[in-house]
Amino acid sequence: MAVYLIGQISVKDAQLWQKYIAGVSESITPFDVKVVFRGKRTSVLAGENRRDLAVVLEFSDRSSLESWFNSEKYQSLIPLRENAADVVITTYDSY
Repeated sequence: MAVYLIGQISVKDAQLWQKYIAGVSESITPFDVKVVFRGKRTSVLAGENRRDLAVVLEFSDRSSLESWFNSEKYQSLIPLRENAADVVITTYDSY
């Protein structure tokens, strides 16, 4: 069953953010991840959301998502992510 990772992002440093994105792209390659959506917020129709960008990644299952997230490659990117942007990462199981 597919599992989705959703990142909501406010970029603090555009150059560092581009380096982070490149690193993530490299890190997901062994995990057969599908980038479902990547985009910029245009409006908020209900509630409050201060994040400007969003990304949705589809993993084949929770084990794959957790293996990627805990991989040495992705873990090495976390300090870069923290300097580049404020990010909220959530996961969802499909049903």
